[in-house]
Amino acid sequence: MIQKAHSRDMIEGVIWKQILKFFFPIMLGTVFQQLYNTVDAIVVGRYAGKVALAAVGGPTSYLVNLLVNFFVGITSGATVVIAQFFGMEDPERTEKAVHTSMALSLWAGLAFSVLGVLIAGPALRAMNTPLEVLPHATAYLQIFYGGLLFSFVYNMGSSVLRAKGDSKRPFYLLVAATCTNIIGDVVLVIYCGMGVAGAAWATIVSQLVSAAGVVWFLVRESGEFRLDLSRAWKFDWLILQNVVRIGVPSGIQSALFSVSNIVIQSAINSFGVDTVAAFATYGKIDHLFWMILTALGVSVSTVVGQNFGARKYDRVMRAVYVTMGYAFAASLLFGFGQAVFIEPLFRIFTDDAAVISIGAEITWIMSPLYFVYVPIVALAGGMRGCGDSIVPTAATATGICGLRLTWVWFVLPFFHSFRTLAIGYPVSWGLTSVFFLIYHWKGRWLERSIVRAGHRPA
Repeated sequence: MIQKAHSRDMIEGVIWKQILKFFFPIMLGTVFQQLYNTVDAIVVGRYAGKVALAAVGGPTSYLVNLLVNFFVGITSGATVVIAQFFGMEDPERTEKAVHTSMALSLWAGLAFSVLGVLIAGPALRAMNTPLEVLPHATAYLQIFYGGLLFSFVYNMGSSVLRAKGDSKRPFYLLVAATCTNIIGDVVLVIYCGMGVAGAAWATIVSQLVSAAGVVWFLVRESGEFRLDLSRAWKFDWLILQNVVRIGVPSGIQSALFSVSNIVIQSAINSFGVDTVAAFATYGKIDHLFWMILTALGVSVSTVVGQNFGARKYDRVMRAVYVTMGYAFAASLLFGFGQAVFIEPLFRIFTDDAAVISIGAEITWIMSPLYFVYVPIVALAGGMRGCGDSIVPTAATATGICGLRLTWVWFVLPFFHSFRTLAIGYPVSWGLTSVFFLIYHWKGRWLERSIVRAGHRPA
C-alpha cells in the first residue's frame, strides 16, 4: 500500500508540488553532502595550510569525480528503469531491477576501488600537479579510492529509494554521514595531526555509515523494494542491459565532464599554487549550486519516469517546464548572491589575499551567467526520464566538454590567463543550451521516446 500511494502521488498529484516535495530532501541532502566536503577544505585549509587545501581541492576533486560521477550517472539508469516499472505497476520486474541495481553497485565498487588506487599517482603527475602538492594529493586520493565501494552502494541504494518517490531517507543518511565526517575531521586532522590523510579517512568512515544505512533501509522494505541480501550480488541480465543502456551514456557524460575538467585543471596548475587554491576554493562554493541543479535533474527524471511508464505524457512536459522555472530561479539567486558575497565566502576558507583576489575575478566572470545552463538540466532530465540518454550525452559531450577542450587547446595559448579559462565555462553552457532548445522545439523528442518504447498515447 505504501508503494501504491507513492505511485499515485507521482502520477496524479499537482506537478509543481510533487517536484518540490521530492526535490527538497534531495536538495538538503546535496547541501549536507557539500557540507562535509567543505568541512574537509575548511579544516585542512585552516590547520594544514594552503598546500594541503590545494591537495584536497582542485586536482584530487576532479579525479574523484571522474569515477564517482561515472557511476552516479549509471545509477540514473537504475532510477529510470525502476521508476518506469513501478509506474507500470509491474512488481516482478521492479523487484528484479532493485536487486540487479544493488548487485551492480557491489561489483562496480570493488572494481573501481582497485582501479582508482592504481591510477591515483600517475594521473596526478599527468595533470602537472605542483610538486609541493603532489604527495599530499596522492595520499588523499588513494585513501578515498580505497573506499569507493561504500560510496557506490550508498548512491545506488539512494537511487532505488528515490525511484519509488522516497527522497527523505537518503537525506537522513547524508545528515548522519555529514556529522560523522565533521567529527572525524576534528579528531583526525586537528587533534591527531594527520593532515589530508585524516580528512580522507574521515570521509571513508562517513560513507561507510551511509552505505550501511541504505542497505538496512532496503532490507527492511516491504514488497518489491525489499532487498534480499542472498540475491544482492546476482544480475538479471535483461534488466542490467536496460540499466546500462540508459545509465552508461549518463555516466560517460559525467566522465567526459571530469576529463575536460582534468585538462582544464592541468592548465590551472600552470598558473601556480595561488590560482590552484583559488579555483579549488571557488569550486567548493560553486559546487553547491551545481549540486542543487543535479537534485532538480534527479527529481524531474524520477517524476517523468513514473509518468512516462503510466503513459501520462502531458504530465511529462509539465514536469519539464516546472523544473526549468525552478532552475532559473536558483541560477539567479546563487549566481548574483555568490558574486556579491564572494569575499566573505572565500575568507571562510583562507585569509590569503592573492587567493581571494583571484577567486573574486573568477566568480564575477562565471556566477552571474549560471542562468544560461537552465535548459540543459530540465530538458536532459526529462529526456532521461523517458529512457533517452543518447541525445543528452552527445549534446553535452560536444557542446560542453568538446568546446572546453577546444578552448584550452586553441584559445588559451593566445590569451594565457586564468580569466580566459573562466570565460570558457559560460560560453560552453550557452551553446549547449541553444542546442537543447532547438532539439526540444524541432526534434519532437517526446514523440520519439513514445515510439521507441512501443507506447501509444492513452
